[in-house]
Formats: sequence, structure tokens, C-alpha cells
Amino acid sequence: MFCFAGFVLDPDRAELHGPDGSVIRLRPKAFELLTFLVTNNRRAVGKQELMEAVWPAIHVGEDSLFQCIREIRAALNDSERHMIKLVSGRGYLFTAEVSVKEEGSDLRSGAGNIPVSGAQPMADFVAPERRPGSRKALAFWAFAVLCVAVAFSLAIFSFRGGDVFGSSKPVIEVLPIVDSATDPQSTALAQAVAAEMINGLAKIDGIRLIASKEQGPVTTTETIPARAHGAGLLLQGELQRGPQSWIFQTRLINVTSREIESVAEVTLDAGEPDQQRLASRLAAGAGYELAIRLNKFGEAESQPQAGAADIAIQQATASINQTTKERFATARTILEKYLADQPDNVDLQIALAALHLRGIQLAWYSPAEGKAAESEARSLLERALRSRPTASPVLGVYCRFLTVTNQFSESLVACARALSFNPWDGTALFHLGLTQIQLGRFEDALATFEQADRFDTPDVSRWTWLLGAGWADVLLNRNEDAVRWLRRSIAITPGTGRAHMLLAVAYQRSGQPDEAKQALAKGLELRPGSTTANISLPSRNTSPVFIEARRKISQTLIELGLPTGDDEQKSASQN
Repeated sequence: MFCFAGFVLDPDRAELHGPDGSVIRLRPKAFELLTFLVTNNRRAVGKQELMEAVWPAIHVGEDSLFQCIREIRAALNDSERHMIKLVSGRGYLFTAEVSVKEEGSDLRSGAGNIPVSGAQPMADFVAPERRPGSRKALAFWAFAVLCVAVAFSLAIFSFRGGDVFGSSKPVIEVLPIVDSATDPQSTALAQAVAAEMINGLAKIDGIRLIASKEQGPVTTTETIPARAHGAGLLLQGELQRGPQSWIFQTRLINVTSREIESVAEVTLDAGEPDQQRLASRLAAGAGYELAIRLNKFGEAESQPQAGAADIAIQQATASINQTTKERFATARTILEKYLADQPDNVDLQIALAALHLRGIQLAWYSPAEGKAAESEARSLLERALRSRPTASPVLGVYCRFLTVTNQFSESLVACARALSFNPWDGTALFHLGLTQIQLGRFEDALATFEQADRFDTPDVSRWTWLLGAGWADVLLNRNEDAVRWLRRSIAITPGTGRAHMLLAVAYQRSGQPDEAKQALAKGLELRPGSTTANISLPSRNTSPVFIEARRKISQTLIELGLPTGDDEQKSASQN
């Protein structure tokens, strides 16, 4: 008899007993299919193999298989498809832990409870002749109760990642990167990418790394357990060179279930001359997605289903990519509508909070609206942090909130915390750089923005650290460098008035007055009514070094024709 997740499968009687001991009815072919899956647990079984095992010498369509799978899932209450998983392109995988009980064994000692390996055939488990009687019935029910208790404990442990990791921290074995090209340039690049990946992963809180001594790829899922040295996860990477691009793909593999937890693929131009920069971007492109997946292992699993909320967030993000006030309003409407329907959805909470912060940063709120937006953003983030205190997206937006609201001591800590879960997060690096700027640490800020540019992740935020680097160079009076950074930022997101105004300053200081006036005119077109007062960030908690550098920028803009705000002189006298 096979025991799994509280169920007891008795092939000799053709009976499936539920956790409460009741007999669950299955059609004969569905029962045969379940028996085959149970005796091949932890192995992905192809559809053709299943059909040949259950319908030998009979031609049946896949619909017969699908009907049996649906019946089995209904019998096992597996509507979420956790127990019987479809492995794309490979068939079905029965994921539950299975043990076998030989009748007549001593339950108290555990004798006769034999773990079922992934490929053992049914013929290996022939039960001895039955001896009817009350003692046997009592043994059956005692074993069933034991199965329920063990399965329940395992389910809770598995639910929190214990079956994968065997400890509170995920253990990841990093396999050598497979180099498909095998020429000296490709080999050197593969080694550089591997070093970048390991250096980044080593910075992530809550995981443990094992450097593999194995050579070559994991070619089949059956080789996975032998290849893993006490790890719950394997990280496999492969580098390929196409005619015009480098392609780096990683797979994160669950050793226990052989399930692929995460796949990331990065494609970059093969013409990139800086090989170290190329290695950093290849590693970061895969590492960013990997860090997000690893972070989710530690999260509570009781979050509401995303579904339409994810689509709403994508629509809102698309609406503000060009950063215009009209698109901003559209994005806000989308997020508020969905959050009203799903008030506990953390992803929607942080998306709306982030949108409010963008509105505050770009001065798209009036002073009164800005205070209300800040208050709502704080409330949304406090709720999100209570629900998911170690989620990197929540920590990232909280880092941004503290930066935007000039709580710089706290933002340094929060941004570092966000980066400890995803060291390739360019958005967190951008806000760390903004904090450093306003504390007067311009060189540090420039280095932070340059690091974000080396990673170049995530794509949606690419323009921000380019803007930050341009701003830092303007503050450092390195104006030709600033022009290059700012033009790259504007090429990605042309709708930000502040970028054009900083570009105007850089052009003017570089001796290009015509270009400076054109850049200022574009900035005023995007932000009509701008003055030197209302484009400046709040000075609360900022460094005197920053305030003086900002004053010089304002003076350049005044020379170019930007109006002075009514409270500019008041602000200057206070500072």
C-alpha cells in the first residue's frame, strides 16, 4: 500500500483511501494512471509513456489521458495542481513524497515503510498473502493515521521550502557555466560571468552557496541528485555566441522535485568592446530575475492571487514609461480601481505607492496634493511591510519613499536592505545615489549610478540612473560627461522636464549656448510654469554642500531665462 499526502493507495484492492479513511471512487483507467504516477513519483513521465502504460496496444487520443488526469486531480483535491504538475514539453510529474507499507510489518518500529524512488516499477511491490482479521484492520487505520500526520508535517515543511533546503536557508550549488563556443574569448567571458554571478549571489541574505567541483552540464533530471552536494537547488548556466549576440541562460533546479524553479535568458550585442562590462550585464540580467525568485521562497504563501492585478500593474507601468502627466493620471486611475477591489493585494499597494512617489518627485502634485499623496504612500507601504517584511519589491519602494521624503539616514539603511536581497536592483541603487547626492557625497553618488549602469537592470528603470549620473556630473562640474549621460537618459524617456533642464545647464557650461536654450525650451514645454524654486528638491536634511551646488545650477538656469519663483529669495535666505 502506498502512502502519500494522507492518502493510501491499495493496488491489490484497487482502492484509494482519503485522509479520513473513506474510499474514493476512481474509474479503472484513472486508478491505473494514478498507480503508475505514484510508483514513478519525482520523475517527469511523458504523455506517450503514460498512454502506453495505461492503454497498452490500444490507440487512444490525448483527450483520454487528460480526462483521467482531471479525475485524479479532483479525487486528490489537487485543484491548484501542486501534486500532479504538468512539466512543459516533458509530461506529468507526481510531486508528493511516497512511502510503501508491506502488510504484516511492525508499524511501531517503522519496518516495512519503504521510500519509493522515482523509477521503481510496480512489480517491485508485491504484497504478501493477506490474513483477514481485526488486527489487520487496526494496523491499516493506524498506518493511515500515521500517514496523515507525517504528510501534514511534511506539507507544512514543504510549503515553507524545508523539503528543498533542509534548513532555514536555501542551499544553492552553482555549477560551472557551460561554454558552447569553447574558444578563448568565450571561455574567458564564461569565467568572468561566473565570477560576477557568484559575487552577486554571495551578497544575498538568507542563502548559502556551494561551488561545484563537477564539470559539464546536468544532462538529465535523473543525474541531479548525484550532482548536488547537500544542496536543495542547482544553478546551471550556459553561454552561447550567435552571429551578432551573446546569449546567457540560467536554470534554477529543485533537486528534490527536479522541477525547474526559474529560467532567465539574457541577450546582448556581441560587438560590445568592454568584456568586463559585458560580463557584468550578462550576470546581472540573469541574477536580477534569480534574486526575485529566491526572495519569494521566504515569503508567506497566503497572498491573494495576482491575476488581473498583474495586468493592471503592467498597464500602469506602460502608461508612465513616457513620463507625461496625462499618462501618470491614467496609471493612477488604473491602480486605484484595482486596489479598491483587492485592498490586501501587496503588489498593487506598492505599485500605487511608487506612483505617488513619482508624482512627488516630478512635481505633478500641488503642495496640498503632494502631502496627501505622501500620506497615502506611507500608509500603503506600512501595510505592505506588515504583510511582506522581507520582500525585495516592498523594501525597494520603501527605500524610495524615504529618499523622496528626505529621511536620508533611514533611506541609506533601507536601500542597503533592499540591495541585500537583490544586489542587481538598479532602482534601489538609483535611490541610494539620490540620497548620496543630497548628502553632498557627489563622487559616491556617481559611482553608485555607474554601478547601476553596469548592471542595467531592470529595463524599466534604465533612464533613472542615467539621469542620476548626469546630475552628479553637473554637480561635479564635469559637464561634457553630463551631456552624454543625460542624452542617453532622454533617448529612453524623453518626457522628463528635469532631464532637459539639467542638460541645458551642462550645455551652457560646456560653451554650447544654442543647444542649452533648446534644451531649456523643451524642459519648459514639458513642465510649463517651471521656476528655479518649483523644480528644486526640498532642502530639509540636505547637506550645505548640496545646497551650494544646487544654487549654482539655479543661477545658470536663470541666465538661460528660467523664471525665479516668488519664494526663491526666501528659500535662498533660509538656506
